[in-house]
Amino acid sequence: MSETSAHNVDVLFQPFPFGKITLPNRIVMAPMTRSKSPGNVPGEEVAAYYRRRAEGGVGLIVTEGTHPDFTGAHGYPDVPDFHGEQALAGWRRVVDEVHDAGGFIIPQIWHVGSIRKKGLGPDPDEAIVGPSPIMHPFHLSQGEPPEGAEVPKAMSQEDIDRCVAAYGKAARDAYETGFDGVEIHGAHSYLIDQFFWAATNHRFDKYGGNLAQRTRFAVEIISTMRAAVPEDFPIVFRFSQWKSGDYNHKMAASPEELESFLKPLSEAGVDIFHCSTRRFNDPEFEGSELNLAGWTKKLIAKPSITVGSVGLENDFLRTFGGQETGKADISALIQRMGNGEFDLVAVGRALLSDPAWANKIKAGQEQEIVEFTRDYMQKLA
Repeated sequence: MSETSAHNVDVLFQPFPFGKITLPNRIVMAPMTRSKSPGNVPGEEVAAYYRRRAEGGVGLIVTEGTHPDFTGAHGYPDVPDFHGEQALAGWRRVVDEVHDAGGFIIPQIWHVGSIRKKGLGPDPDEAIVGPSPIMHPFHLSQGEPPEGAEVPKAMSQEDIDRCVAAYGKAARDAYETGFDGVEIHGAHSYLIDQFFWAATNHRFDKYGGNLAQRTRFAVEIISTMRAAVPEDFPIVFRFSQWKSGDYNHKMAASPEELESFLKPLSEAGVDIFHCSTRRFNDPEFEGSELNLAGWTKKLIAKPSITVGSVGLENDFLRTFGGQETGKADISALIQRMGNGEFDLVAVGRALLSDPAWANKIKAGQEQEIVEFTRDYMQKLA
């Protein structure tokens, strides 16, 4: 890896306004599922994990996905809830540890929808739900559907209303628990994204139709969350073009279609868009070098977060497939940020192996960054 001078990285360490606070830099810890919360309650280990990243210089932490109080939210073992007295008390400890270390933190609210398999979560027999009675393409892509994978129950209007209310309650709980904002997981073909994706949304009511029309479920969630918290409590929305089960998918095939998707979400109350890609340096559309975060900021004129293989040679798919990945130069990231293409950058796997990644980048100590290896994947599990 070539060394990046401290002068070049200055753009990463400019302050950034975030609601009623100011982030000390532009580096965000990306949300990463850990399955380290037995009983779905974040404990001391979880609090210490996030505190180490705050001490390591991260400007903003986005927690692992955490579940609202609605049917079938769980898809993986030992993932924390974001409802109930015990879980919220656990999150209060996390917030206190991060704030005590001088950091800032927001929770990511996450419902897995039809990717769920029965047998997981606090209620193993809970229904699998989705926008339409269609088995998730990720399960179908595995050949024979895995044990526990079923055709989901199509959400009724009553289901939708209860789910929207649960997200609103989660936003209020995030505010009252002391978080600095909240992120909605609307990416990677989980529940909200299943409403976006034509492959999983075959509805003929007001929640179906073209891409812009398929944003209605998300719009209702965003609007309800926005109404539940003060205006200076930021709402971040994470979305992706790619889907689990179709990693090369282009939900929006053109800038015009992307704008039609983003506009209703923005108008509903999103403050910042978190634009999930496998590799941040890949152009999103032909004829332009802008990546997804760059196009989002250009089209909507709201701040955007880029993410995808920052500081690493291989994307997450290759890592999950068993390949090791070496460290990579971040000069392209610095150039894009210096050009004003996006406002913040989320770092994932590199912060697993080295909680002090941000401080080492700032100090020009890139050669001292601990290299990510497969040994660290257990921290994602």
